[in-house]
Amino acid sequence: MNIAGNVPPSGGTTPTDPAPELARLLFEPNISINGPIGQDTVTFFLGRLEEVRRSGQDMLMELNTSGGDADAARRIALEIRLFRLHSGRRAYCVGKTQVYSAGVTIFAAFDRHCRFLTEDAVLLVHERRMDTSLALNGPMRSCIQIVREELALLETAEQLEMEGFRELVNGSSLTAEELYQRATNNCYIHAEDACRLGLVAEVLG
Repeated sequence: MNIAGNVPPSGGTTPTDPAPELARLLFEPNISINGPIGQDTVTFFLGRLEEVRRSGQDMLMELNTSGGDADAARRIALEIRLFRLHSGRRAYCVGKTQVYSAGVTIFAAFDRHCRFLTEDAVLLVHERRMDTSLALNGPMRSCIQIVREELALLETAEQLEMEGFRELVNGSSLTAEELYQRATNNCYIHAEDACRLGLVAEVLG
């Protein structure tokens, strides 16, 4: 399979920019994220991103993760968007085997025409989970304030989650609301289904 050809533009490039050859996408990433996502992943990613910027290359990311820290994933996603907008280069991502949870946040930061999955890849989209205890001990007014602050945190997390869903489905046949409904029950999307729904450009293999 040779996917080289015209790909719709993504921030600072022209419609005539060809996609990388299949071999480059599969075997020559200049940024590889393999494993759980955490603050160490952010540090690693920023270091590799700086090298990509200095070289003047397109970003070619390989992504294979069981998920991890949602806020760390959001930071990586932000840097990908900034690269797309300001570097004058393309950003491509190949999801391999598993792109779960926080990994989907990173994957969604790439233009859908620049997202690819290997044949065995599966996306896992679900609601963000929290594991916290709320201790109320003191005057009533203080307890109410604690509850309000926790509610504000939850509402902000929900808003950020919906923004991520909108980014993932932009231009596809799914709406953010439809994806959210799927996500409430742990939504596993296999590569062929992701391609059929328009979430990715192509399945590679």
